Amino acid sequence: MKNSFENKFNENNKKEVVLGFGISRDFVNEVRENINSLDIKFLKDKVLSLHPADIADLFEMLGEEHRRSLASHLQDGLPAETLASLDEQVLNDVIENYKPGVLGDLLGKMDTDDAAYIIDSIEVERRDPLLKQIKSEPRKLIVQALEFPEMTAGRLMQRDYVAVPRYWTVGQVIDYLRGSAKVPDKFYSIFVVDPRHSPVGTVPLYTMMRSKRDIVLEKIMTDDPILVPVNMDQEDIAYLFEQYDLTSAPVVNSQNRLIGMITVDDVVEVIQEEAEEDMLKLAGVSGDTDLYLAAWQTARGRFPWLFVNLFTAVLASITIGIFEGTIKQIVALAILMPIVASMGGNAGTQTLTVAVRALATRELNASNALNVFGKEILVGVYNGVIFAVIVGLLAAFWFGERGLGIVIALAMLFNLFVAGLFGAAIPILLHRFKVDPAVGASVLLTTVTDVVGFFAFLGLAYIMLVN
Repeated sequence: MKNSFENKFNENNKKEVVLGFGISRDFVNEVRENINSLDIKFLKDKVLSLHPADIADLFEMLGEEHRRSLASHLQDGLPAETLASLDEQVLNDVIENYKPGVLGDLLGKMDTDDAAYIIDSIEVERRDPLLKQIKSEPRKLIVQALEFPEMTAGRLMQRDYVAVPRYWTVGQVIDYLRGSAKVPDKFYSIFVVDPRHSPVGTVPLYTMMRSKRDIVLEKIMTDDPILVPVNMDQEDIAYLFEQYDLTSAPVVNSQNRLIGMITVDDVVEVIQEEAEEDMLKLAGVSGDTDLYLAAWQTARGRFPWLFVNLFTAVLASITIGIFEGTIKQIVALAILMPIVASMGGNAGTQTLTVAVRALATRELNASNALNVFGKEILVGVYNGVIFAVIVGLLAAFWFGERGLGIVIALAMLFNLFVAGLFGAAIPILLHRFKVDPAVGASVLLTTVTDVVGFFAFLGLAYIMLVN
């Protein structure tokens, strides 16, 4: 019985450690070994049988040399979707040894938004020769996409869509979809247009499938569709999709003519990018944050805010220096100072994060800003009172000095109040002056809570204990 249990236990522990839905650590190691031994058959049979997104994950798990070697062996069979899923630096490694004709054929088969992303990601000197390898019709659409600013609807949209007049019947549309070679691979709605090619309605595919062939589209279409201007920022597009529960939306030019569509899968990527960008900015990380960049490039992107943080740290040190004499007389102050500053910084960061995210999702706006502002101040006061009592009693017991407990309690209360005040105020004010509230807000807040915390604690100690 015991041996049976042990065998079963050992068997379970031999299972592969899964790193992704289709990738395991053992598989990645096996791929590395077969790259080294040049077992091309294994690489083609095993790797190309994976889902395109899993192949992209595999490339990102490999080192630079293995990545390039694998790509050179698989380039004739690598799915286009894999390239579109790669981070910029990994993408450049993967396509470095690609034959221009092979890559050109792949790009010509892709959605224009994905092809434009790849063209825009590669080195400038490679773009024109590569574009020449793409067939004229898809090349024209890709070049048009590249003319629009990054992170706008023009870059995000697909140029292939289904648009029909309102007088068509369901049967006519179905026959058209079956017979046309220009139907996109992924779409969720039929766009109904007027003679000027302006969208006047949409018909979801599920509505089409449940309608009889002789029904005219005008009777089943949704009037007044939500239109996306071609220059709309991708963050605003994501808001529209979330607010109105859209699966796709027509993109129009300045004359209100239909020129493309955006689907929900593109918007999911946008939401992820915007959330990641806000998170990184809150941490003071700017520039290119790609994990696969060279160390010096990553260091260069992080340097500016570290330098600003150094300046703010000097301000806090100057504040402490003002009370040098007080600290010499009461050494316990030096031990307790970090508690006041740390609690204020953490409380402020909580408020700041909530405010920045609420501004990004438009939950926080001019109509409710005062209510949110007041609530966060009240939260700071509540927490200030609770932690003032806790820390005050702890300090009094620790050092046997009731006055010291009162001083740190008052400083804690005041600093948590200030943390709530400025944690809400800084992002709201930055947003008011058209500055991204995620940029540098945490550095400003840390400066305030450190300086105020030290000044309040040491100032009260000087007044109540020394003077």
